[in-house]
Amino acid sequence: MGRAGRSRSSSLGRLAIVLVLLGVVALGYALFSKVRVTSPATLASEANPPARPAAAFRCDGRKYCSQMTSCAEATFFLKNCPGVEMDGDHDGVPCEQQWCK
Repeated sequence: MGRAGRSRSSSLGRLAIVLVLLGVVALGYALFSKVRVTSPATLASEANPPARPAAAFRCDGRKYCSQMTSCAEATFFLKNCPGVEMDGDHDGVPCEQQWCK
């Protein structure tokens, strides 16, 4: 084999090494991103979304527990909106059967 044959052979070897390294990096990234997305902290934050602040609520005509999406929202409506029907026993805790247990 001549000088040109060895040169071509070493170029193909380098190319193969680069391709293998790129494959390893891509595989590592794919595994890392999958682990990061399903980490316990991520699962916990999805299971217990943060309560919306009271400023996000506004009286809009809803008055029943079935129309609420959280205890915080029901409490805001009970304290701030006229005509709501969410506290059957008048103890100041709305939606005790559904949201505010």
